[in-house]
Amino acid sequence: MSIAIQRCPRCGNENRADSFACSFCGVRLKIEKIETISFFRRYEAEWTNPYPWYIKIYYLFIQPNRGFWDINHKRSKAPGWLILLLSSLLYGLMGLALFSHFNFTSISTYSPIKAYFTFSFFAAFFIFGLCFQLIFFSILIWLVTKGANYAVGFTERLEDRFGSIGEVKERYKEEEISPFSIYKGGTMLHLEGSHKFRMMLCAFTPFLLINAIKILIVLVAFPTVDVPDISIFNEVIFNQMFRSKSWAALDVIDALTIAIWVPILMTLAIRELSNSSTYRVLIPSFIIGILVAVIFYFLRPSVFG
Repeated sequence: MSIAIQRCPRCGNENRADSFACSFCGVRLKIEKIETISFFRRYEAEWTNPYPWYIKIYYLFIQPNRGFWDINHKRSKAPGWLILLLSSLLYGLMGLALFSHFNFTSISTYSPIKAYFTFSFFAAFFIFGLCFQLIFFSILIWLVTKGANYAVGFTERLEDRFGSIGEVKERYKEEEISPFSIYKGGTMLHLEGSHKFRMMLCAFTPFLLINAIKILIVLVAFPTVDVPDISIFNEVIFNQMFRSKSWAALDVIDALTIAIWVPILMTLAIRELSNSSTYRVLIPSFIIGILVAVIFYFLRPSVFG
């Protein structure tokens, strides 16, 4: 069974009929109403070299359509793992901010024991942040992928567009680019695998900002607590800190990020990977983000209790 195609008016190459942008030159083939919003507009420009990682992250904040456009051209260079690492380091700093509110009356400020506790708190929060975020982000990516499969056949489109690295390279060796094409550099889109997980991790870039804000909240809003005996340290942490309304506020910030900001970035990542409809991907992404936020955050007793 042959697949319906459409020819790009700019470069002359053939694309699937349900493609929204040319897979070779990037020109838009279809325009959705949602693209009248600049945030969702498909970025069009001639790509030459990938941006440095810090520029990628910068654009993921201020112009994510441009950020994912660049990442999609060299998906193996997506800074997803770096974003996870930086976010986990911020978790470690959050631990230090929290630790600064404990006044150990029985320990000297400059004692080796205090230094050991300080480092241990940083390491514990860093390791927890790394493990928790990796698991949580992976679950969210899996759920959103399921939603995108239902909405636009995401996985099927990835297999059709990229396949395995070897399969795709061989396919595009055999196929000829249109002799009328004015653009031949766009085949970079096809010469590597999808690197789906690495690219979709970039949708969690907001947590770099959110975790930095949470550090400031911990520094300013949490009370200083006297700890007369190290043996009751764990009890003080759970009773005075983790159950406080200030900590509940941090959960609310996370929930809003998961419910609103991350689904938008997930949508842009999926759209670029699969060359599919923005609107049809956005709806299930929002639904999943809101449900996850409610289950993981808003149902906690500390939030409204």
